[in-house]
Amino acid sequence: MEKSSEANANWCGEYGPVCLERPEDYSFYGAMQLRWGDLNNYECYHKLGRGKYSEVFHGCCKSNGKQAVIKVLKPVKVEKIFREIKILQTLYGGTNIIKLCDMVQEPASQTPCFIYEYMPCGETKIIARGFNDLDVRIYLYQVLEALDFSHSHGIMHRDVKPLNIVINEQTKELRLIDWGLADFYFPEKEYNVRVASRYYKGPELLVDDKLYHYSLDIWSLGCTMAGMIFKVDTFFKGSDNFDQLVKIIKVLGEDELHEYLYRYGLKLPKEVRKAIKDHDYQRVPFTAFINDNNKHMVSPEAIDLLEKLLKYDKNERVNCKEAMAHKYFEPAKAWFAANRKV
Repeated sequence: MEKSSEANANWCGEYGPVCLERPEDYSFYGAMQLRWGDLNNYECYHKLGRGKYSEVFHGCCKSNGKQAVIKVLKPVKVEKIFREIKILQTLYGGTNIIKLCDMVQEPASQTPCFIYEYMPCGETKIIARGFNDLDVRIYLYQVLEALDFSHSHGIMHRDVKPLNIVINEQTKELRLIDWGLADFYFPEKEYNVRVASRYYKGPELLVDDKLYHYSLDIWSLGCTMAGMIFKVDTFFKGSDNFDQLVKIIKVLGEDELHEYLYRYGLKLPKEVRKAIKDHDYQRVPFTAFINDNNKHMVSPEAIDLLEKLLKYDKNERVNCKEAMAHKYFEPAKAWFAANRKV
């Protein structure tokens, strides 16, 4: 058996132990002194959506007339609020990362509100149904740019999914949003496995592997890519966390899963062992998911990249830089060279 921490260090070597190399206050958010803006400077127009931890509105800044996205937080631990603010401040101006422009607070309830830059967009899961092959390459590359910037600053997103990717169809601009579950990465630190949305959870979360790292985001991106190229809303769709792992096993097979578990001394949950007993699931090639509806989206290089993203072992997945260098993205890079403003 290998030590997970040693294998993690090899994978994360591309980015280095960022948080260990920076001053302590780089990642410390326990006692932040916050400067709250003026609540009366903002007006809400209509609700854009709601999540587990917040409600989101389209609004504007009265002083300059600029449109804004206003995120009203539901009651959560102060530490979680501080962490999200610290991360958004650290990543401010990062490639394709949503900008936190201001923070305000309702005086009576002291409810915090985050003010973000506004970008006209539709719901990614819906508009993705109309994507062509080049669109998918362009948008996935931009998500990788955002994650590469984040990882190079020592931060894991931990909730990559279509709902957290906003796209302007006219300009093809993209932003990676909702950094509420993000955290600073420290080697050998054990992290909470109750992160990420079920359909995008990496196997490490589903087998209680607390020594995970940046490559969790790579798995989630792989699930997003699979949904886009195979033209399905969700590629792995389990009814609960145990069934989620079973759905993954039915595609990736059992052999590599057992190798991963043995390598790091991990155990399969008994509920999953019971579900796969006597089946001996073998790996299903991703080409088996090609049909008349999606064959124009699935190239050999797409399959090759997907195989490198969706691996059981967190340390066998490609990192962001390796993925961005993949030949699958050559058409996207050509598009950026012709259309992206410098």
